[in-house]
Order: sequence, then structure tokens, then C-alpha cells
Amino acid sequence: MKTDSIKNVLFDLDGTLTDPVEGITRSLQYALCELGVACPAPAELHIYIGPPIRDALAILLKTTDQSLVEEALRLYRVRFSETGIYENEVYDGVPEMLADLRASSHRLFVATAKPLVFTEKIMKHFRLSNYFEGIYGSELNGKLDNKVELIRHILKNAELSPGETLMVGDRMYDIRGARENGCMSLGVIYGYGSEEELKSAGADLICDSPQEIATRLCAPG
Repeated sequence: MKTDSIKNVLFDLDGTLTDPVEGITRSLQYALCELGVACPAPAELHIYIGPPIRDALAILLKTTDQSLVEEALRLYRVRFSETGIYENEVYDGVPEMLADLRASSHRLFVATAKPLVFTEKIMKHFRLSNYFEGIYGSELNGKLDNKVELIRHILKNAELSPGETLMVGDRMYDIRGARENGCMSLGVIYGYGSEEELKSAGADLICDSPQEIATRLCAPG
């Protein structure tokens, strides 16, 4: 894939800019335990980093009862909003990568299924906000937590050309969201999706570090 046509870069948050494993897994465990459901070990919950939390909770609870899912989500947010949100860390090399992309005149945006109210707090806390022209996330009621819909919303709202836009993320949802909207995609394998998952979803590029992302996108051709 030629990278010289890319002017706009959309970044997933969890598993791409920051590693949220502790906060998300502990908050999932809290919600399940409060409901009297057996709590999987943290390592078994890694697969749920990426999809919308409602979907993850429905699977973990083995239910289609939306009222139960919403109660679990409420409990998840009780812990996540105060504690879990900061049990998180920026991946090594991310600030430098973002600085390089900005210096090479790329327009940067955050595109995450995480609710915007939490996303903005995380970005501010880790001093990442100033690298981005726009920060986009879902609403608390679940609107825009689907990556296809979210990317479509960003393209329209920011008036971006799909052919000049790249989505960077660690899960198949990011890659599929890009493809459905006519954008290019870059999968990162330092997050929570495997190389096989990303390639199967149709990623145009695969990178194993933030440094490699900067090198690939800032190099001519």
C-alpha cells in the first residue's frame, strides 16, 4: 500500500494508544461479582478489550436480557469511571509517533468505541489531547459504539476523503470499519488482536510498534 496519499489518520484508543488491560478487566470482574456471576481470570478477559462493553457483558453473562446487560454495564461504570479509567498506560513510543505524524502534516483523530466522556478524560490525563484535531467516541447510550458507524460519522463531520484516510487499530473491528467506509487500514500487533485476526479482516498494513507506524507513514512512497 502506498502511504503518500494518506493525509488523515484515525486512531483507536484501547490497545493502540494506551494499554487499558488492568482497568477494563478489573471493572468487568467487579460487575460480574456484584451480580453473583463467577469471575474469569484477567487473562481470560483480554479478548473483550476492543468490542463494545455491552457486547462483552452479554457474552460473559450468557444472556440476551438487555435489562441485565444494562445493570452489568452500570456496575462496570461504577468502578471504571472512578478507578479503572486511570488503570491504564500509554504505550512506549506513542507520543513520539504522534509528534512525528503531526510534524509531517498528517491530520490526527481518535476513533474509539469507548464513550467520549471517558475518552476525553483519558486523553487529557495522559497529555495526548493536543496531538489530535478531533476526538470521537461513542455516547453512553451506545450510539456510535460500532466502528463502521463511528468512522462514517467522523468522515462526514470532519469532511475527510475516505481515499486519504487511514484507520489504525488493534482489532478486526477497526479494520472492518475502515473497509466498510472505503478507508485504508493499519493493524497493530502490540495490542490485543493477533496478526492473523488483523490480516483476516483485510488490514492493508501491519506494524509491531508505534515507531514502525511513524516510519511507514512518514516515509515517502
